[in-house]
Amino acid sequence: MDCPFIRNPIDIEAVLIRNALRRERIFQPRLDVLSFPEDFLFERYRFSSNSIIYLNNLLRPHITNLIHRGRALTSEQILCVALRFFANGSFLYNIRDAEHYGKATVCRAVRKVTLALKRLLPVMVVFPGHKPVRTIKEEFHRIAGCD
Repeated sequence: MDCPFIRNPIDIEAVLIRNALRRERIFQPRLDVLSFPEDFLFERYRFSSNSIIYLNNLLRPHITNLIHRGRALTSEQILCVALRFFANGSFLYNIRDAEHYGKATVCRAVRKVTLALKRLLPVMVVFPGHKPVRTIKEEFHRIAGCD
């Protein structure tokens, strides 16, 4: 049956049916990690809140999402997911269940933080190259208090 007012009535019906059958997305509330007590943070992430803030400020330019589509994680959330993975040494599924993120999200967060730390490695870690080995050993024992 042809309708003179609507060009493609079948297309409109298909859109209406698709919209009626579409499942509503449910968003989990995002937790503010730094609002937890210090002992809880240390147990979960192996860092204090001040250390997490310092690391976040250091790594933020390297791990921030440039596109804020959907519900992109903040740099603090990305860092905390990766720290939980590093502290726990567990599988991505366990971190996913604990933090309420998808497995792919956890994997991307761990990768971003790992690459950012790798990028900062030459700046933060300096190996002694020009000193003789004997001097380095003596300084190490002096620092440890084994004179």
